[in-house]
Amino acid sequence: MEEYDSEAIQAQAPILKCVAGIAHNMALKCAIDLRLADILHSHENPITIFELASSINSSTPPNVSSLKRVMRLLVRDKIFSAHEPSDGGETLYGATKTSSWLLDSETSLSIIISLSSEPTLLNPWCNMSRCVKEGGTGFEKFHGCQVYEFASQNHEFNKRFNQAMAAESKYLVLSILNKMDDALKNVTSLVDVGGNTGDVITSIVKKHPHITGINFDLPHVLSTAPEIHGVTHVGGNMFEAIPEADAIFMKYILHNWNDEACSKILKNCKKAIPKEGGKIIIVDIVLNPEGTSEFDEAGIFFDLNMLVTIDGVERTEPEWKRLLEDGGFPRYRIINVNPRVSLIEAYPE
Repeated sequence: MEEYDSEAIQAQAPILKCVAGIAHNMALKCAIDLRLADILHSHENPITIFELASSINSSTPPNVSSLKRVMRLLVRDKIFSAHEPSDGGETLYGATKTSSWLLDSETSLSIIISLSSEPTLLNPWCNMSRCVKEGGTGFEKFHGCQVYEFASQNHEFNKRFNQAMAAESKYLVLSILNKMDDALKNVTSLVDVGGNTGDVITSIVKKHPHITGINFDLPHVLSTAPEIHGVTHVGGNMFEAIPEADAIFMKYILHNWNDEACSKILKNCKKAIPKEGGKIIIVDIVLNPEGTSEFDEAGIFFDLNMLVTIDGVERTEPEWKRLLEDGGFPRYRIINVNPRVSLIEAYPE
């Protein structure tokens, strides 16, 4: 039998890290299901595993041993903290800045994590090799239709999907607004393409009341949209036509589509804005594959998520440049909004 030295065994580490990915994902979902962040944030000081277990809403007494094992991984992932008392007593578990993003609130990441961890969106990942061999999405191969068609036919999924998108918009909106003042200076009308139920365009109009807002999305998406002062909801298809305005805003839209589809969207945008003074404002990820931050790594994950779920793509700056030029927007500038996303302001010829 062949012997392996320590260097050879160490080479397994990157593979084992990948294998363990599902455990990190599911431990996070477990924390959300059990509302562990809400429990720990409700205490001024760290608490024992027994106190944590007793606070879980359950019809039967929670299994403390299982909870402890889950917490061990969540602490290692820096979601929660663990403190070992100097007197040798029980480990004390506490909240962190990171765990505040899991609280039950409008800006929480919890609904996004829960939705992405459900079988509806998890199972398609098993078809990634078929995506490579055949093209198309893992979602369509598993469910028999694309995700947007699935959402239009499944009310509960559509509701949760919209809630997840709205939650992400709410925590991004302040960062976005603070970077958009200059871009919106001479804009009197703005279309939010794929604006969901209108949260972002509402915030823009509130801060810039001189702007008339148009929230543009598919009719089934707008079916749950509330009436909003200063904003008109318009149902339609961005591949057919986009309402006319001084400027067009798109947050997390173009990454949902391949280059051919994006070119059609951009050309429709160009038709909808003035030749002089018109612009598009894109909020999206600009990939940095050589970057070393956790956000750079997350961006690569999001790119694969697009591949499996929607047939979309996250793009590097050179890829954005080519896409914009092909769509009729040869001039652009990129502004960093936060470590996750950038604002791309592009202008027609």
